Amino acid sequence: MLNNNDLNCGENMSLDNRLSRVMRSPNREELENLINKYLTASEQKLLQDIRRWKSELLNEIQALKDELAEVNSGIQALDSNGDESKNQVRAKQLSIGRKKFNMDPKKGIEYLVEHGLIQHTPDAVAAFLHGGEGLNKTAIGDYLGEKHPFNESVLKSFVHLHDFTDLILVQALRQFLWSFRLPGEAQKIDRMMESFAQRYCQLNTNIFTSTDTCYVLSFAVIMLNTSLHNPSVKDKPSVEQFISMNRGINDGKDLPRDILESIYDSVKAEPFKIPEDDGNDLMLTFFNPDREGWLWKQGGRYKSWKRRWFILNDNCLYYFEYTTDKEPRGIIPLENIKVREVIDRSKPHCFELHGDAGVIKACKTDSDGKVVEGKHTVYRMSAASAEEKEHWMKCIQQRISHHPFYDILAERKNRIQKTGSRLRT
Repeated sequence: MLNNNDLNCGENMSLDNRLSRVMRSPNREELENLINKYLTASEQKLLQDIRRWKSELLNEIQALKDELAEVNSGIQALDSNGDESKNQVRAKQLSIGRKKFNMDPKKGIEYLVEHGLIQHTPDAVAAFLHGGEGLNKTAIGDYLGEKHPFNESVLKSFVHLHDFTDLILVQALRQFLWSFRLPGEAQKIDRMMESFAQRYCQLNTNIFTSTDTCYVLSFAVIMLNTSLHNPSVKDKPSVEQFISMNRGINDGKDLPRDILESIYDSVKAEPFKIPEDDGNDLMLTFFNPDREGWLWKQGGRYKSWKRRWFILNDNCLYYFEYTTDKEPRGIIPLENIKVREVIDRSKPHCFELHGDAGVIKACKTDSDGKVVEGKHTVYRMSAASAEEKEHWMKCIQQRISHHPFYDILAERKNRIQKTGSRLRT
C-alpha cells in the first residue's frame, strides 16, 4: 500500500516512477483512486489509451490463434483427404491394370510397372500373379508359359512360391494347377510342367530318380483325371491300364506299384478342380475374334435350320441366337475334330465339323437355360456364299488342335527310355 509520503512527493517524481508506484496497488478500487489523485489528466488519458491498445492487441492475438488453429485443422483435413485420394487413385489404377492384364497380359504388366504399382522384377511380378486377385487364370497361364527370358524367370519365381514339401505328387499337382489354367500350346505346357517337376524334386529328393520321371508321371496324372472324369470318354482306364501306361518311366525301371495305385485311387475319388474365371472374362473373348458372322446351323435331332451368330476365337467356335446376347447358346471346342465341305440338298455352301471318336465334345443351353452336353456327331453349317464358306473353313482349320499332352508325353518317354538303355549298357 502507498503511504502519504509517497503521495506528497508524487509531483516531483518522473512519470515512469509514478506509474510504477500506482501499478503496485493491491486492489482495483484503490488503484483507481490513486490514478485519479496521483496522475494528471493527460497521464490518465495515456493510461486509458494503453489499456485500450492492450485489449485490442490481446483480441488480435486471440484472433490470430483462432485463425491458425483453423488453418492447421484445414491442413490436417487436406492431408487426410490427400491420402484418401491417393488410395482411391491407386485402387483405380490397380483395377485398370488387372483388366488390361486379363485382355493382354504383357500390356497389363507394363501398365502396372509404369504406374509404380509393381516392380519390374521376376519376384514382384510372380507375387502379383500368385496373389491372383481379380486376375484371369487363363491369362496367368499364358503369361507364365511365354518363351521370353523375363517370363521364364517369372515362372521360376512363381513356382518357388509353392511349397510342395512332403506332399504326394497328386496333392502338389492340385495345388499348382489351381493357381492358373494350363494354356493350350504344347511348348508352353512343356515349360510350365518342367518347372513344376524341378521344384517338386527339389523339395522331395527321395521320391523320383530324375525330374523326367516326375514330369512324365505328372502328365499321366493329368490325362488320367481327364479320362476318368470327362463324360465324353466312354472307356474309363483301369488301375492296371494306368500302371501299364507308366512302365519304365523311372530311368527305364518301373515305379513302385503302391505309389501308382495310390495316385489312381486319389484321382478317381476326387477330380482335379479347374479354376474358373469371372463371368465377365467370357465377354473379353468376343472383343477381338478371329472371325464372326451369320451362318445357318442344322439342328441335331430335328435337322431343322436356324440362323445363328458365330464367333471364332480362343480355339473355340461359339454361336448365339442374337448378336446382342451376352452368353452363347453353344460352345464347340476345336479339339480333335476336322472340317470338311459337304453337299446338302436344302442349303447351299455347306461345311461341317466332325470327329473320329463319335460324339463331338461340346455344350449348349437347353430350353430351360441349363447347360447340357451336346449330342452332335457332326455340326453342319451353311454360309451365304462360296467365298464365305471357304473363309470360314480356312479360319476354323487354322484353329483346330489336337491334345498337346500326347505329343509331349511321347517325346519325354522316348528320352527316358533312351537314358535307361544307356545306363543298362
